[in-house]
Amino acid sequence: MTPASAINQQSNEQAIQLKEKIINRTAKVGVIGLGYVGLPLAVEKGKVGFEVTGFDRNAKRIAQVNAGENYIKDVKDEDLKTLASNGKLVATDDFARLNEADVIVICVPTPLTVTRDPDISYIVNVTEYIAKYLRDGQLITLESTTYPGTTAEVILPKLKATGRQVGEDFFLAFSPERVDPGNKRYTTQNTSKVVGGITPACLDVATTFYRQTIAQVVPVSSTAVAEMTKVFENTYRAVNIALVNELMLLCDRMGIDVWEVVEAAGTKPFGIQTFYPGPGVGGHCIPIDPFYLTWKAREYDFATRFIELAGEINIQASYYVIDKIIRVLSDNRKSLTGAKILVLGVAYKKDIEDYRESPALKIIDLLLRRQASVQYHDPYVPEVVAHEPYNWRFRSTDLTPKVLEQADCVVITTDHTNIDYDYVTAHAKLIVDTRNACKKLKAEYRHKITRI
Repeated sequence: MTPASAINQQSNEQAIQLKEKIINRTAKVGVIGLGYVGLPLAVEKGKVGFEVTGFDRNAKRIAQVNAGENYIKDVKDEDLKTLASNGKLVATDDFARLNEADVIVICVPTPLTVTRDPDISYIVNVTEYIAKYLRDGQLITLESTTYPGTTAEVILPKLKATGRQVGEDFFLAFSPERVDPGNKRYTTQNTSKVVGGITPACLDVATTFYRQTIAQVVPVSSTAVAEMTKVFENTYRAVNIALVNELMLLCDRMGIDVWEVVEAAGTKPFGIQTFYPGPGVGGHCIPIDPFYLTWKAREYDFATRFIELAGEINIQASYYVIDKIIRVLSDNRKSLTGAKILVLGVAYKKDIEDYRESPALKIIDLLLRRQASVQYHDPYVPEVVAHEPYNWRFRSTDLTPKVLEQADCVVITTDHTNIDYDYVTAHAKLIVDTRNACKKLKAEYRHKITRI
């Protein structure tokens, strides 16, 4: 047997053995990061029979998972409780136990720096742990959204430095998360999964793993293609939201109701997908992912002007909300300075508790800078701790008649469905509605409402 054929046989044996473990559900799964992506994934794997170990640095999360106490809305309480009680899912901060896992899934944050450059420090840190405890026959797959090239250029060299060969001794893939928090129709299980591997053997093992719990797995030719797919998906949304936000600014100048325009255009059965205007974009993907792409493009002397312009417009939308508040107050002989403003909703979208990158944070900060007195109410967010560049914190106030009546202006930044907007408008003096939440309210209240 030649050395080359011996290597191929070894590679095939490692892949075959790992695939058999995966198919038989005897493979042990490690999930790094037990947040909105990692915990639902860990639960889905546990539900079909895998033994899952969750790794996290957050002591509170570890204690909650081990006690079966759910903290992620998209996870069913009873599922987590059952898995924790029967030992199918355990959480730990002991990263030495990565050596026990046959499959390791990385689900850590990939935020931006204050200067809007990619921050992949979480990926780098956990990769160093994986490299330290790496053994033959393991699959490592990255789910964190990042720029094209991260898996091959950042993770792979650190793992190869152990002396092991990718596709032979270990397997490496990228499969972007497609979680939409609060979406009751599309979940981890029924949302199609794109997978790219460093080698064909890596792709084969990774697709086998994801097919155990995902209804449709979509293999692609490389990790870079899979990485680009994810940033394209969210850039697509960011650009289209920017388009409708720019239309909002134009309609304001022209005295046209942008909501009526968008809803009328949405009746066309082809050629258009409806996006709605708003106070900006928020969340863990849409405000961030396009900047990962623009940053990477500079390496190739390529300016992503269209994408960067979309980012500028979506940021401008938050400033437009402030201008609208100033105009509404001015029309009622009131200055923004010293005005009492009640912000209704700080989550980045309705019916969830996540306020990361929420445009409400920018709006609150701009109001504070203009010396307004600010309170907020959000039934899902009891406290906001706004880190750089804001560095302030607030607790949610009760939505009482007194609070509403004392506010000079109520600004609806998130249209949670469990808020009674008739009640709000009955007691409020003035309302700036950035989400069209008040469109179906009684006619007697409409004089109080200004839509963006």
